[in-house]
Amino acid sequence: MSRKTKNAPAGILALACLITFGAPACKPKPGNVPAATGQAQAAKTAIPECDADSAYAFVEAQAAFGPRIPNSQAQKDCAAYLADELARFGAQTQTQRFQARRWDGELLEGYNIIASIRPEKTQRILLCAHWDSRPYADNEPGHDMRRQAIDGANDGASGTGVLLEIARVLQQNPPPIGVDIILFDLEDSGKPQWEPNARGDEYTWALGSQHWANNPHIPGYTALYGILLDMVGTRNPCFAMEATSVYYAQDILQKTWGKAARLGYANIFQSRRTPAIIDDHLFINEITGIPTIDIIHYDGQSGTGFFPQWHTRQDNMENISASTLKIVGDVVLAMIFD
Repeated sequence: MSRKTKNAPAGILALACLITFGAPACKPKPGNVPAATGQAQAAKTAIPECDADSAYAFVEAQAAFGPRIPNSQAQKDCAAYLADELARFGAQTQTQRFQARRWDGELLEGYNIIASIRPEKTQRILLCAHWDSRPYADNEPGHDMRRQAIDGANDGASGTGVLLEIARVLQQNPPPIGVDIILFDLEDSGKPQWEPNARGDEYTWALGSQHWANNPHIPGYTALYGILLDMVGTRNPCFAMEATSVYYAQDILQKTWGKAARLGYANIFQSRRTPAIIDDHLFINEITGIPTIDIIHYDGQSGTGFFPQWHTRQDNMENISASTLKIVGDVVLAMIFD
C-alpha cells in the first residue's frame, strides 16, 4: 500500500493535527484474533459470513503470481485471474485498461477490474481495494535489497482477497442493494523513499483510483458510500479511525465501527484516531464526492505505524491470518446487509 501519512492535502493535515490518540494500540494475544462472543454471534445470524479459508486462498492465489508490478507478466496474468473470478461469481465484470506516467516518467499499463452485483439496483455501495504490489522494498534494512519488488500479500492482495470472498458470498446471498467492487491497479508505484522529496507528491500514488475517479465506468456514477480495504490480513490486526475517512465520511466510519463492535471486534476496530493516509479513498472522496472510508491496519507502534513487514520482502503469505480476513469480510457484509 502506498502509505505516506505526512503528505495529505492541507485540509486533511490540519484535521490530523487536532486528533489525539485516546486509546492504546491493539494488543490481542500473539498470533491470535479474539473470537466473537456468543451474544455477538447470535446477533449476526441473519447476515451471511465469509469463509476464512476461502478468503485466504484468494490471497494466496494472487501471491502465487509473484510481484504484481506494472508492465510485468505477473500483472497481466493476475488481472485476468481477478476478472475471471468475479465473472465466475455472477458479477457483471469489465476491465478498465489505462496508461499512467510513473513518478520518473515511465509509461505504465494499468488494469482496473470492475464488477457490478445486482446492476439493476439504483442504490449502490462501492467496495474497493488495490491488487498491485510495491515495486520497491523501501523498508528493507539492506540498501542492496530496496530496489527489489515485494509479494505484497498483505499490502494489496489481502483487501482484494476479502472482496473476492465477498463476491462469492453475494452470489449465494443476493444483497438488498447494488454492490460495485473495484480492484485498483497501480496504487503502490509511488516515488520511492530514496528519491528527493519522496514524501512531497501524493499524486505519484494511487494512479488506478485517480484514473477511475476521473473516468468512472458509468458516466456520472455515484454510490451511497464506499469502503476501501487495505492491509487487512495481518496477525494481531488493529484498525483505527483514519483522519481522511473521518474528514469525508465520519458517519459511515462510525456506523462501520459500530457494526464491528456488535460482532465482538471492538478491540480490533478501535475508536483511536490515526493521521491522514494517502490511499485510494482520498481520490475517490476528492474527485467523485462519494464518501469513502479506509479500513487499514495502523497500530502506531512500529517506525512506520503499519504492520512490521510493510514494504519489505517479508510481506508474504507467512504473515497472513485467515482469521483477520474473515473478521474484515464479516464487518463489510454486516454493512451490506444493514
